[in-house]
Amino acid sequence: MHLYSFCVCAPHAPVLHARFRTHGFRTAPSAHAPPGNMADGHINNSHVPVLLSLRSFSRPSSVPVGSGCEALIQEFLSIYGRQVDLHRKFTIQLYSDEWAQYIDLPKGFIISEKCKLRFVPLETNVTILGNLIPATSVFFCCDMQERFRPAIKYFGDIISVGQRLLQAARILGIPVIVSEQYPKGLGSTVPELDLSGARLVYPKTKFSMVLPEIEAVLADLPGVRSVVLFGVETHVCIQQTALDLVARGFEVHIIADATSSRSMMDRMFALERMACTGIIVTTSEAVLLQLVGDKEHPKFKEIQAIIKASAPESGLLSKQQLLDSRGLKITPKCPHRTG
Repeated sequence: MHLYSFCVCAPHAPVLHARFRTHGFRTAPSAHAPPGNMADGHINNSHVPVLLSLRSFSRPSSVPVGSGCEALIQEFLSIYGRQVDLHRKFTIQLYSDEWAQYIDLPKGFIISEKCKLRFVPLETNVTILGNLIPATSVFFCCDMQERFRPAIKYFGDIISVGQRLLQAARILGIPVIVSEQYPKGLGSTVPELDLSGARLVYPKTKFSMVLPEIEAVLADLPGVRSVVLFGVETHVCIQQTALDLVARGFEVHIIADATSSRSMMDRMFALERMACTGIIVTTSEAVLLQLVGDKEHPKFKEIQAIIKASAPESGLLSKQQLLDSRGLKITPKCPHRTG
Protein backbone atom coordinates (compact mmCIF):
# COMPACT_ATOMS: atom_id res chain seq x y z
CA MET A 1 0.00 0.00 0.00
CA HIS A 2 1.22 3.50 -0.78
CA LEU A 3 0.69 5.75 2.24
CA TYR A 4 0.91 9.47 1.52
CA SER A 5 0.99 12.50 3.75
CA PHE A 6 1.48 16.16 2.90
CA CYS A 7 4.62 18.09 3.76
CA VAL A 8 4.23 21.44 2.00
CA CYS A 9 7.61 23.06 1.65
CA ALA A 10 7.51 24.90 -1.69
CA PRO A 11 5.02 27.39 -3.16
CA HIS A 12 4.08 25.22 -6.09
CA ALA A 13 3.01 21.76 -4.97
CA PRO A 14 2.98 19.42 -1.97
CA VAL A 15 5.90 17.06 -1.59
CA LEU A 16 4.60 13.55 -1.06
CA HIS A 17 6.29 11.04 1.16
CA ALA A 18 5.42 7.46 0.25
CA ARG A 19 6.23 3.93 1.24
CA PHE A 20 5.93 1.53 -1.70
CA ARG A 21 5.20 -2.17 -1.81
CA THR A 22 5.86 -3.84 -5.15
CA HIS A 23 2.95 -5.69 -6.70
CA GLY A 24 4.80 -7.07 -9.71
CA PHE A 25 3.04 -4.82 -12.23
CA ARG A 26 4.90 -3.51 -15.22
CA THR A 27 5.31 0.24 -15.15
CA ALA A 28 6.68 2.79 -17.58
CA PRO A 29 10.39 3.44 -17.18
CA SER A 30 10.12 7.19 -16.61
CA ALA A 31 7.54 9.81 -15.75
CA HIS A 32 9.01 11.90 -18.54
CA ALA A 33 8.83 9.26 -21.25
CA PRO A 34 7.16 10.43 -24.50
CA PRO A 35 3.56 9.25 -24.90
CA GLY A 36 4.07 7.70 -28.32
CA ASN A 37 1.15 6.63 -30.49
CA MET A 38 -1.69 4.50 -29.26
CA ALA A 39 -4.12 2.79 -31.60
CA ASP A 40 -6.97 2.49 -29.10
CA GLY A 41 -7.63 6.23 -29.03
CA HIS A 42 -7.18 6.59 -25.29
CA ILE A 43 -4.82 9.52 -25.65
CA ASN A 44 -6.06 12.82 -26.99
CA ASN A 45 -3.74 15.81 -27.26
CA SER A 46 -1.29 14.15 -24.86
CA HIS A 47 -3.94 13.76 -22.14
CA VAL A 48 -5.51 10.57 -20.82
CA PRO A 49 -9.12 10.31 -19.61
CA VAL A 50 -9.43 9.18 -15.99
CA LEU A 51 -12.35 8.57 -13.65
CA LEU A 52 -11.55 9.87 -10.16
CA SER A 53 -13.61 8.60 -7.24
CA LEU A 54 -13.85 9.64 -3.59
CA ARG A 55 -16.26 7.76 -1.35
CA SER A 56 -19.59 7.76 -3.23
CA PHE A 57 -18.55 10.44 -5.74
CA SER A 58 -17.04 9.85 -9.20
CA ARG A 59 -16.03 12.48 -11.73
CA PRO A 60 -14.38 12.17 -15.15
CA SER A 61 -11.25 14.18 -15.81
CA SER A 62 -8.00 13.98 -17.74
CA VAL A 63 -4.31 14.20 -16.88
CA PRO A 64 -1.18 14.50 -19.02
CA VAL A 65 0.38 11.30 -20.31
CA GLY A 66 3.20 10.26 -18.02
CA SER A 67 1.59 11.75 -14.90
CA GLY A 68 2.58 10.11 -11.65
CA CYS A 69 1.09 10.13 -8.16
CA GLU A 70 1.88 13.80 -7.51
CA ALA A 71 -0.17 14.92 -10.52
CA LEU A 72 -3.02 12.61 -9.54
CA ILE A 73 -3.09 14.09 -6.04
CA GLN A 74 -3.32 17.59 -7.47
CA GLU A 75 -6.15 16.54 -9.78
CA PHE A 76 -8.05 14.93 -6.90
CA LEU A 77 -7.68 18.12 -4.84
CA SER A 78 -8.78 20.36 -7.71
CA ILE A 79 -11.99 18.32 -8.01
CA TYR A 80 -12.84 17.40 -4.44
CA GLY A 81 -11.11 20.24 -2.57
CA ARG A 82 -11.89 20.31 1.13
CA GLN A 83 -13.78 17.02 1.09
CA VAL A 84 -10.28 15.55 1.48
CA ASP A 85 -9.00 15.74 5.04
CA LEU A 86 -5.26 16.19 4.61
CA HIS A 87 -4.69 15.63 8.32
CA ARG A 88 -5.02 11.92 7.51
CA LYS A 89 -2.87 9.52 5.58
CA PHE A 90 -4.36 8.21 2.39
CA THR A 91 -3.76 5.92 -0.55
CA ILE A 92 -4.68 5.88 -4.24
CA GLN A 93 -6.02 2.70 -5.82
CA LEU A 94 -6.38 1.65 -9.47
CA TYR A 95 -9.24 -0.42 -10.85
CA SER A 96 -7.91 -3.72 -12.22
CA ASP A 97 -9.89 -5.44 -14.99
CA GLU A 98 -7.91 -8.60 -14.29
CA TRP A 99 -9.04 -8.75 -10.67
CA ALA A 100 -12.35 -6.90 -11.11
CA GLN A 101 -11.65 -4.69 -8.10
CA TYR A 102 -9.50 -1.77 -6.94
CA ILE A 103 -5.88 -2.52 -6.06
CA ASP A 104 -3.04 -0.44 -4.65
CA LEU A 105 -1.01 1.40 -7.26
CA PRO A 106 2.12 -0.47 -8.32
CA LYS A 107 5.48 1.04 -7.54
CA GLY A 108 6.50 3.75 -10.00
CA PHE A 109 3.02 3.93 -11.55
CA ILE A 110 2.47 6.52 -14.28
CA ILE A 111 -0.57 7.20 -16.46
CA SER A 112 -0.40 5.78 -19.96
CA GLU A 113 -4.00 4.82 -20.76
CA LYS A 114 -7.60 5.38 -19.72
CA CYS A 115 -8.23 4.18 -16.16
CA LYS A 116 -10.33 4.45 -13.00
CA LEU A 117 -8.74 5.57 -9.74
CA ARG A 118 -10.02 6.19 -6.26
CA PHE A 119 -8.70 8.23 -3.35
CA VAL A 120 -8.96 6.35 -0.02
CA PRO A 121 -8.45 8.30 3.26
CA LEU A 122 -7.20 6.06 6.03
CA GLU A 123 -8.17 6.15 9.68
CA THR A 124 -4.68 6.87 10.96
CA ASN A 125 -4.32 10.52 12.00
CA VAL A 126 -1.28 12.47 10.85
CA THR A 127 0.28 15.00 13.22
CA ILE A 128 -0.54 18.52 12.06
CA LEU A 129 2.72 20.08 10.91
CA GLY A 130 1.59 23.69 10.66
CA ASN A 131 3.48 24.43 7.45
CA LEU A 132 2.52 27.74 5.82
CA ILE A 133 3.15 29.03 2.31
CA PRO A 134 1.49 32.03 0.64
CA ALA A 135 0.04 29.99 -2.24
CA THR A 136 -2.10 27.86 0.09
CA SER A 137 -2.98 30.42 2.76
CA VAL A 138 -5.74 32.97 3.40
CA PHE A 139 -6.02 35.59 6.17
CA PHE A 140 -9.28 36.01 8.13
CA CYS A 141 -9.71 39.34 9.94
CA CYS A 142 -12.61 38.96 12.36
CA ASP A 143 -14.76 41.82 13.68
CA MET A 144 -12.10 44.45 14.39
CA GLN A 145 -14.75 47.16 14.79
CA GLU A 146 -14.95 50.60 16.31
CA ARG A 147 -17.49 49.85 19.03
CA PHE A 148 -15.24 47.12 20.44
CA ARG A 149 -12.39 49.57 21.04
CA PRO A 150 -13.22 50.53 24.65
CA ALA A 151 -14.32 47.04 25.70
CA ILE A 152 -11.62 44.68 24.38
CA LYS A 153 -8.47 44.30 26.45
CA TYR A 154 -5.36 45.67 24.72
CA PHE A 155 -7.38 46.52 21.62
CA GLY A 156 -4.78 49.05 20.47
CA ASP A 157 -2.10 46.37 20.57
CA ILE A 158 -4.04 43.90 18.45
CA ILE A 159 -4.85 46.69 15.97
CA SER A 160 -1.10 47.31 15.66
CA VAL A 161 -0.41 43.63 15.00
CA GLY A 162 -3.38 43.44 12.61
CA GLN A 163 -1.84 46.27 10.59
CA ARG A 164 1.34 44.20 10.22
CA LEU A 165 -0.58 41.14 9.10
CA LEU A 166 -2.64 43.00 6.49
CA GLN A 167 0.44 44.75 5.14
CA ALA A 168 2.25 41.41 4.85
CA ALA A 169 -0.76 39.87 3.08
CA ARG A 170 -0.60 42.61 0.43
CA ILE A 171 3.15 42.12 -0.03
CA LEU A 172 2.87 38.32 -0.34
CA GLY A 173 -0.33 38.29 -2.40
CA ILE A 174 -2.31 36.41 0.25
CA PRO A 175 -6.12 36.79 0.03
CA VAL A 176 -7.80 38.55 2.95
CA ILE A 177 -11.39 38.00 4.08
CA VAL A 178 -12.87 40.44 6.60
CA SER A 179 -16.02 40.11 8.71
CA GLU A 180 -17.96 42.76 10.59
CA GLN A 181 -20.36 41.73 13.35
CA TYR A 182 -23.67 43.61 13.01
CA PRO A 183 -22.00 46.78 11.64
CA LYS A 184 -25.28 48.73 11.84
CA GLY A 185 -24.94 48.67 15.62
CA LEU A 186 -21.24 48.00 16.19
CA GLY A 187 -19.70 50.12 13.45
CA SER A 188 -17.28 49.33 10.66
CA THR A 189 -13.74 47.99 10.87
CA VAL A 190 -11.44 50.46 12.64
CA PRO A 191 -9.85 53.00 10.26
CA GLU A 192 -6.31 52.02 11.28
CA LEU A 193 -6.69 48.75 9.38
CA ASP A 194 -6.17 49.15 5.64
CA LEU A 195 -8.63 46.81 3.94
CA SER A 196 -7.66 47.79 0.41
CA GLY A 197 -7.34 44.68 -1.68
CA ALA A 198 -9.42 42.54 0.69
CA ARG A 199 -11.19 39.79 -1.22
CA LEU A 200 -14.39 40.30 0.79
CA VAL A 201 -15.65 42.52 3.62
CA TYR A 202 -18.83 40.90 4.83
CA PRO A 203 -21.39 41.89 7.49
CA LYS A 204 -22.71 39.10 9.70
CA THR A 205 -24.85 38.33 12.71
CA LYS A 206 -23.66 34.76 13.19
CA PHE A 207 -20.63 34.56 15.47
CA SER A 208 -18.66 32.26 13.16
CA MET A 209 -17.17 33.68 9.96
CA VAL A 210 -17.96 30.42 8.17
CA LEU A 211 -20.97 31.60 6.19
CA PRO A 212 -22.18 30.55 2.71
CA GLU A 213 -20.95 33.81 1.18
CA ILE A 214 -17.48 33.40 2.67
CA GLU A 215 -17.38 29.72 1.76
CA ALA A 216 -18.15 30.73 -1.83
CA VAL A 217 -15.06 32.95 -1.83
CA LEU A 218 -13.00 30.09 -0.42
CA ALA A 219 -14.32 27.83 -3.18
CA ASP A 220 -12.78 30.25 -5.70
CA LEU A 221 -9.42 29.68 -3.96
CA PRO A 222 -9.09 25.91 -4.51
CA GLY A 223 -5.48 25.69 -3.40
CA VAL A 224 -6.11 27.19 0.03
CA ARG A 225 -5.54 24.78 2.91
CA SER A 226 -4.47 27.09 5.78
CA VAL A 227 -6.37 29.95 7.43
CA VAL A 228 -4.51 32.56 9.48
CA LEU A 229 -7.14 33.97 11.86
CA PHE A 230 -7.08 37.08 14.06
CA GLY A 231 -9.49 39.57 15.62
CA VAL A 232 -12.13 39.49 18.36
CA GLU A 233 -13.42 38.03 20.52
CA THR A 234 -11.11 35.10 21.14
CA HIS A 235 -13.66 32.98 23.02
CA VAL A 236 -16.62 33.73 20.74
CA CYS A 237 -16.19 34.59 17.06
CA ILE A 238 -12.56 33.49 16.79
CA GLN A 239 -13.15 30.17 18.53
CA GLN A 240 -16.36 29.34 16.65
CA THR A 241 -14.78 30.30 13.32
CA ALA A 242 -11.72 28.16 14.02
CA LEU A 243 -13.76 25.11 14.98
CA ASP A 244 -15.98 25.44 11.89
CA LEU A 245 -12.93 25.73 9.64
CA VAL A 246 -11.28 22.66 11.17
CA ALA A 247 -14.51 20.73 10.65
CA ARG A 248 -14.24 21.59 6.94
CA GLY A 249 -10.69 20.30 6.67
CA PHE A 250 -8.73 23.54 6.97
CA GLU A 251 -5.63 23.97 9.08
CA VAL A 252 -6.12 27.00 11.33
CA HIS A 253 -3.46 29.30 12.77
CA ILE A 254 -4.61 31.67 15.55
CA ILE A 255 -2.42 34.78 15.95
CA ALA A 256 -2.22 35.05 19.75
CA ASP A 257 -0.84 38.61 19.74
CA ALA A 258 -3.65 39.75 17.41
CA THR A 259 -6.68 38.37 19.22
CA SER A 260 -8.30 39.36 22.48
CA SER A 261 -11.53 39.43 24.50
CA ARG A 262 -13.20 41.63 27.10
CA SER A 263 -12.16 39.06 29.71
CA MET A 264 -8.62 37.70 29.85
CA MET A 265 -9.98 34.60 31.56
CA ASP A 266 -12.24 33.90 28.58
CA ARG A 267 -9.36 34.55 26.19
CA MET A 268 -6.84 32.26 27.87
CA PHE A 269 -9.17 29.30 28.21
CA ALA A 270 -10.33 29.69 24.61
CA LEU A 271 -6.73 29.56 23.38
CA GLU A 272 -6.11 26.50 25.54
CA ARG A 273 -9.21 24.74 24.24
CA MET A 274 -8.33 25.50 20.61
CA ALA A 275 -4.75 24.30 21.03
CA CYS A 276 -6.07 21.02 22.45
CA THR A 277 -8.26 20.46 19.38
CA GLY A 278 -5.30 20.72 17.00
CA ILE A 279 -5.66 24.40 16.14
CA ILE A 280 -2.26 26.09 15.98
CA VAL A 281 -1.79 29.02 18.38
CA THR A 282 1.15 31.11 17.26
CA THR A 283 2.42 34.70 16.90
CA SER A 284 2.47 37.25 14.11
CA GLU A 285 6.24 37.24 13.69
CA ALA A 286 6.43 33.44 13.62
CA VAL A 287 3.78 33.29 10.90
CA LEU A 288 5.29 36.04 8.72
CA LEU A 289 8.76 34.51 8.81
CA GLN A 290 7.30 31.07 8.10
CA LEU A 291 5.49 32.47 5.05
CA VAL A 292 8.74 33.72 3.51
CA GLY A 293 10.77 30.79 4.81
CA ASP A 294 14.14 31.91 3.45
CA LYS A 295 16.35 34.98 3.57
CA GLU A 296 16.58 34.68 -0.21
CA HIS A 297 12.80 34.98 -0.64
CA PRO A 298 12.17 37.95 -2.99
CA LYS A 299 9.86 39.57 -0.41
CA PHE A 300 11.99 38.88 2.66
CA LYS A 301 13.33 42.42 3.06
CA GLU A 302 9.83 43.89 2.92
CA ILE A 303 8.62 41.45 5.56
CA GLN A 304 11.74 42.09 7.62
CA ALA A 305 10.93 45.81 7.59
CA ILE A 306 7.49 45.07 9.04
CA ILE A 307 8.83 43.06 11.99
CA LYS A 308 11.99 45.11 12.57
CA ALA A 309 10.29 46.66 15.58
CA SER A 310 8.93 43.94 17.85
CA ALA A 311 5.19 43.52 18.27
CA PRO A 312 3.75 45.35 21.30
CA GLU A 313 4.66 43.93 24.70
CA SER A 314 1.15 43.95 26.11
CA GLY A 315 -0.78 42.18 28.82
CA LEU A 316 -1.73 39.34 26.47
CA LEU A 317 -0.07 36.84 28.79
CA SER A 318 -0.07 33.10 28.44
CA LYS A 319 -2.50 31.17 30.61
CA GLN A 320 0.26 29.84 32.86
CA GLN A 321 1.75 33.29 33.39
CA LEU A 322 -1.63 34.65 34.41
CA LEU A 323 -2.33 31.75 36.75
CA ASP A 324 1.12 32.04 38.30
CA SER A 325 0.54 35.74 38.88
CA ARG A 326 -2.54 34.79 40.94
CA GLY A 327 -0.71 32.14 42.90
CA LEU A 328 -2.39 29.25 41.06
CA LYS A 329 -0.55 26.25 39.64
CA ILE A 330 -2.48 24.34 36.97
CA THR A 331 -0.93 21.95 34.48
CA PRO A 332 -3.52 21.38 31.76
CA LYS A 333 -3.83 17.96 30.18
CA CYS A 334 -3.92 18.25 26.41
CA PRO A 335 -4.13 15.14 24.18
CA HIS A 336 -2.22 16.89 21.38
CA ARG A 337 0.78 17.66 23.56
CA THR A 338 3.74 15.32 23.72
CA GLY A 339 5.53 16.93 26.62
